[in-house]
Amino acid sequence: MYHFEKLEIWQKAMELVDKIYDYTETFPVKEKFALCDQIRRAVVSIPINIAEGAGRNSKREFVQFLMITRGSLYEVITLLMIARRRGYLPEDSFKGLLVNVESIGKMLSKLIASMRTNG
Repeated sequence: MYHFEKLEIWQKAMELVDKIYDYTETFPVKEKFALCDQIRRAVVSIPINIAEGAGRNSKREFVQFLMITRGSLYEVITLLMIARRRGYLPEDSFKGLLVNVESIGKMLSKLIASMRTNG
């Protein structure tokens, strides 16, 4: 097991990836290379950046990757909103995913603050 796999935020991010992949399977075929692809790339970048940052040599570099992660998280929120507006994602599914995203966002903010305080 790698160090980053022990991080709860990374584990939650991986769960979010699974959920979004499942939901995007139901999107229209015409969205396969558009919105579906975009949201999948955005959500995958969340655990990727956490892992990459955890493997860096300094807390400062880790925080930099966590800030990139935050940007990806906001991108996912926006893409979910678009999917909901287009009718590809029911309101209850949207709200459920948003709960997961917000949970990761809170964990991310706490981790960034901790790294900056203890850095």
